[in-house]
Amino acid sequence: MIPILNQATLLFPSKSSNEAFARTTAACFAAQLDPTLDEIGDIKTAVSEAVTNVIVHAYPTDLGVVTLRLRILEGRLFEVMVRDKGVGIADVHRAREPLYTTGDDSRSGMGFTIMESFMDYLRVRSAPGKGTTVTMRKRIAPRPGAGK
Repeated sequence: MIPILNQATLLFPSKSSNEAFARTTAACFAAQLDPTLDEIGDIKTAVSEAVTNVIVHAYPTDLGVVTLRLRILEGRLFEVMVRDKGVGIADVHRAREPLYTTGDDSRSGMGFTIMESFMDYLRVRSAPGKGTTVTMRKRIAPRPGAGK
């Protein structure tokens, strides 16, 4: 287990307007590691995809609760966990395939692929009727000359 240096947990309703809130909150929390703009962009994109998945797929007809847990782990590792108690995913392996979606024709089916490409680690755990937990990590590189 990697030691936790700092953490925060937020709960908010699965309203589409809260996607930007989650994305910005994650970026602000990660800022304590002095990431580059590219690293911040990667985090914001991955969090946006994870929260959008909850809004669109976990609670398709009603509002539910989204849990966003942010952690700074030893070794300059940023971790974000997005959890819902929605409909769940019957086949996580298939859901992680590019272009697979349970949404309508406007959905690209690229959410998990995007999360995986922007973060160093992605774990998806889900059970039908019980919800889904997505955990992502990104190692923030030390900046040249930082700490001198």
